[in-house]
Amino acid sequence: MTILLGGARVIAPDGVLDPGWVEVDGARIARVGAGAPPRVPDHDLAGSWVTPGFVDIHVHGGGGAGFADGPDAARRVVAHHRRNGTTTMLASLVSAPIAALERDIAHLAELVQDGELAGVHLEGPFLSAARCGAHDPAALRPPERADVARLLRAGGGAVRMVTLAPELPGGPEAVRAVVAAGAVAAVGHTDATYAVTRTAVEAGARVATHLFNGMPGVHHREPGPVAALLEDERVVVELICDGAHLHPAVVRAAARAAGPDRVALVTDAVDAAGVGEGTWTLGGRRIHVEGGVARLADGSSLAGSTLSTSAALRGAVGAGIPLVDAVRALTATPAAVLGLPRVGALRAGYDADLVVLDAALGVRRVLAKGEWVA
Repeated sequence: MTILLGGARVIAPDGVLDPGWVEVDGARIARVGAGAPPRVPDHDLAGSWVTPGFVDIHVHGGGGAGFADGPDAARRVVAHHRRNGTTTMLASLVSAPIAALERDIAHLAELVQDGELAGVHLEGPFLSAARCGAHDPAALRPPERADVARLLRAGGGAVRMVTLAPELPGGPEAVRAVVAAGAVAAVGHTDATYAVTRTAVEAGARVATHLFNGMPGVHHREPGPVAALLEDERVVVELICDGAHLHPAVVRAAARAAGPDRVALVTDAVDAAGVGEGTWTLGGRRIHVEGGVARLADGSSLAGSTLSTSAALRGAVGAGIPLVDAVRALTATPAAVLGLPRVGALRAGYDADLVVLDAALGVRRVLAKGEWVA
């Protein structure tokens, strides 16, 4: 089926087409152009923005379900976030025993094989106890070679990213093992020094998991991981723009330091995203959601977020990131991190994933692989 969208402000790889049009043929984008469309459009989107489908490389749950709750629950998470604009996502798992993670990866591999997920992200268990945040300290462990190999083998290659603390015994070797397996090594939930973080980057780490959160702040005599990750042009930094994890001034400063091609907006969303307030669990720990903010029930730490990607976009723009740069941070940049060849841009031959936004950047429609899902 061919669909022609016209009259919108289209955020294309080379800039904004105002007005612009997008033609979709089946599951792929056929053509993108500026000005009047080649025929009467099927959908006149005057006053709307059209962006590529959003790519979220860090999300744990949403719509009342979590990725660790089995395949059916995982599909509910995918459906929830698709309706909010996320057409490509990694399923993030929190720290747990190795055997439990192997089981969860195997379940999620079904969705990876079906194309519903781009892969699995292991946020743990190789994290710092001093910076564990909402992760269960009892589940943390150093990245011993055999454990790393077990998790990378699980799911037949479904694991696409692993977050770890490089200061742990075997940290740099684990980074190299992750990279050798074709996955992305990320630095996060770490108490590493500047020098150790630099060693991890030299070993192949290419992502900063939710920069600033779960790591020491910058000190003038020990700049720590934040400075090391921001200054290296090979590293993409995740930012959570929900107004709770980062002050808008920090968002602006990080975006300026990294530049428009090195920021990935993520949700870090948990089961409660899109549902409401109340008490939930994350990795076996009780969390409480109040005022849209998720925290451990004892109040000691933030525990993910209740964001959607469209809300993350609005948060980034509200913090002062230009819209085109914020869209790139939700599309082309995270797609490039994962090495996805036909995702993250409105370009002929790419997957027909796109989001129609109103003037206030609220989601009007979502097209995923050529099918309307919202």
